[in-house]
Amino acid sequence: MCCIPQRLGQMDICKGVVSLATAAGAICLLYKAIRAGIKCQPPRCSASPICVARECPHPGERARPQEVPTPQVSRVGGPQGGLAVEREQHGRDSGELRRLLNSLECKQDEYAKSMILHSITRCVYLLESEASACTNDDITLVGSMLDDKDNSVKIQALNTLKAFSGIRKFRLKIQEHSIKVLELISTIWDSQLHIAGLRLLNNLPLPDFAHPQLRRVMPALMEILQSDYTLAQVQAARLLSNLAQKNDLLYDILNCQVHSNFLNLFQSTQPGSLLLEVLLFAERLSEGRSSPHYRAVKWHYNEQSVHEAVFGDDSRLADRLLALVIHPEEDVQIQACKVIVSLQCPQDVGVWPSCPPSHSCFSNAE
Repeated sequence: MCCIPQRLGQMDICKGVVSLATAAGAICLLYKAIRAGIKCQPPRCSASPICVARECPHPGERARPQEVPTPQVSRVGGPQGGLAVEREQHGRDSGELRRLLNSLECKQDEYAKSMILHSITRCVYLLESEASACTNDDITLVGSMLDDKDNSVKIQALNTLKAFSGIRKFRLKIQEHSIKVLELISTIWDSQLHIAGLRLLNNLPLPDFAHPQLRRVMPALMEILQSDYTLAQVQAARLLSNLAQKNDLLYDILNCQVHSNFLNLFQSTQPGSLLLEVLLFAERLSEGRSSPHYRAVKWHYNEQSVHEAVFGDDSRLADRLLALVIHPEEDVQIQACKVIVSLQCPQDVGVWPSCPPSHSCFSNAE
């Protein structure tokens, strides 16, 4: 029995030695990991859009990353060169946008083209002078990407054209692609493509030669408006509001077929941004159908048309508008009152900027 305490003591000593060895091993491993991390150099080129577009690869190859040159230190202590934005601010052309456009002309895979277009879009917004120095041939090059088989390339090309549309001298050239954009929107059901295409169209004055195509895609625009993608719905409502002001397109919009729950767009539970756009759309429709030019013709509408849903005898739009007058957002309240005024007051009176709930026009609607 006397040897038992001795053995227990020996076991405790062994455990202590093992614990110390384990701790020492862990510290050693941690030291090696930290040392390796310090010595490890970052990759010379990441998969960022700028790096992807640095060099035109041979057919079938990905773009090879280039070494990032070490910035030279100037006499004043700061690095020479710097970011492209900084160089432009100092009146120097970085050449970044031109390099990207040149690389887009090379044979690239879909991923590379998409990333290059994304980088071009950023450069157009950030490098104003370099973007203004581009040519119509550059717009044609970007527009050719709308025919790519990959949807992500199409979306990035639409975003790039949208960026260039902010420069006045390119708008006419970009308008030439409006027919293609309308075709993409109406034939491909992709919410991101819808958003990009509609944003581009809303940033352009649509030419008259696009009106026949607009009539053909009107059902698709209505489907997007009634979809479950808020951003796409907002852009579709904005485009339809603009088109409702065109005398030769108003009837096509009013007679367009919609779902039986179309007025759900006017529910108070909808996002405020969407409510503002659909209320403006309803106001434009009301003003257009009440104009002398439109009333000079006796029009006929199908039973499930926008006209019947909004202005028909069985329409419940008035109930929806009354609910929106007490909406938490003031802009929605005001726009709902504008629609009520346009529905109840003669057009020669004009549309008032706001209509408080106590006004007689509101009482008539109620």
